[in-house]
Amino acid sequence: MQGIGLLVFAFIALAVLITALKSFRVVGQASVMIIERLGKFHKIAGSGLNIILPFLDKPRSAYWSGIRPGLSTLDLREQLLEFPPQPVITRDNVTVNVDSVLYYQITDPIKSMYEVADLTGSIMQLTITSMRSIIGDLDLDHTFSSRDLINNKLRIVLDEATERWGVKVTRVDVKNIDPPEDVRMTMEKQMTAERNRRALVLQAEGDRQAAITRAEGEKQAAVTRAEGEKQSAILAAEGAAQARLRNAEAESEALNRIAQAIPNGNAEQYLITVRYIESLRDMTRTNNSKVIFMPVETSAMLASVGAIKEVLGQSGVKSGEESPVSPPKPRELPR
Repeated sequence: MQGIGLLVFAFIALAVLITALKSFRVVGQASVMIIERLGKFHKIAGSGLNIILPFLDKPRSAYWSGIRPGLSTLDLREQLLEFPPQPVITRDNVTVNVDSVLYYQITDPIKSMYEVADLTGSIMQLTITSMRSIIGDLDLDHTFSSRDLINNKLRIVLDEATERWGVKVTRVDVKNIDPPEDVRMTMEKQMTAERNRRALVLQAEGDRQAAITRAEGEKQAAVTRAEGEKQSAILAAEGAAQARLRNAEAESEALNRIAQAIPNGNAEQYLITVRYIESLRDMTRTNNSKVIFMPVETSAMLASVGAIKEVLGQSGVKSGEESPVSPPKPRELPR
């Protein structure tokens, strides 16, 4: 009997120990546990030590894809979902492989446990379908240059859909967009042609700017040169005018002296006669002049010149003295 009593006592002690162990639940930091009583939601067990009623209260286990089966705690930290490359067709019928990452956080553990059967699987499928819809509205070129637009649209769509699941989508990033090999080669050729075109455009623009600058410089130089020539011409004209004025004054003075030297004489007739004689002398010095015809009035003219010179000699003016101002030269006679 004592052996049976000891066995019963040991059984009861073991049952009490097991019951005590099942009554205490320790939950980690940033985690929660869903407690159900008789299959119905009872409470949320926060981080730390929690006491439950054994055999009545039971932690609800999550069976989501991507987590350990039978996990009874929910992690409230921000989670990462990485998507494998997915084939997506653009608006211009080009198939590209797109892989992305998604960051989400559980904000309502009750909704995330009871509103959706597979939380991570649902988020992944929703992300893939939304990505195909958004990229399907874009051309291939815009797909590469509009990653921020794709990320923002995905985040907005997923945030609206997962709100009733108690999940907040914080960020969606498209990692890689890989077109087919033939499309990649075509794009590389297109980019090379575009770079060559830009180089030619820049070179042409540089040549145009250089030509404009050179033309402006030549224009400024021509204006400066013309201004200098204008000033030079003005100065030359002023010098010539002053020279002519001085010559006129000298001629006037010479005529006055001749008129004073010849009593009752004609100074103009004297100058004309002297120039006429010098012209005849120049005609006899040319090689083509063989015969010189003298006009009939030459003897009378020479006699008058001799008389004038005699009068000048008597007045104190030497016959060999040149006139202060040479009279104007007559036009050359045709040969």
